[in-house]
Amino acid sequence: MLSKIFRFIDKTLRHIEEWSLFITVCMALLTAMANVILRKTTSDLSLYWSDEVVRKVIYFSTYIGCVAAVRNRSLIRIDALPQMLPILKKPLTYFSHCVVLLFSVVMVYLGVQMTIMMYNDEYAKTATLQIPEYLFYAVLPLMGLMMFFRTLIVFREDWTGKKSLPGGK
Repeated sequence: MLSKIFRFIDKTLRHIEEWSLFITVCMALLTAMANVILRKTTSDLSLYWSDEVVRKVIYFSTYIGCVAAVRNRSLIRIDALPQMLPILKKPLTYFSHCVVLLFSVVMVYLGVQMTIMMYNDEYAKTATLQIPEYLFYAVLPLMGLMMFFRTLIVFREDWTGKKSLPGGK
């Protein structure tokens, strides 16, 4: 039963990670390309808001990319010590997972507080597009939750030696 739940969570998170990153990066790329083309082909026409879109996409992709990094086991971790003392590999891996779980809880807690603070500030809007900033701060608790569940899945895989998805990383 727990395997089915983790498999469902894994598939759902993978879908959200891949598609949200794909869509936002494509949006930033198209916006930046359009702006460059307009600036080079016309003398007075440019998309004044394109830089803001690219900055917000970088912000978004950094945080959602952290979740994908957990899935791919690409987060920074203690690496030299287990190579010198292989007996420490499993304990340090578990320690690393616990630290990531703690970090994700802190991100949810602080992210919710910051999102609420931005929501209550009626003047907290992006400079050019006037999008409420709380929408961007809402990525923090979302990332924390996704990272928490993704880390639980990876922790369980390391504990049992079984992958959540067949052929998964």
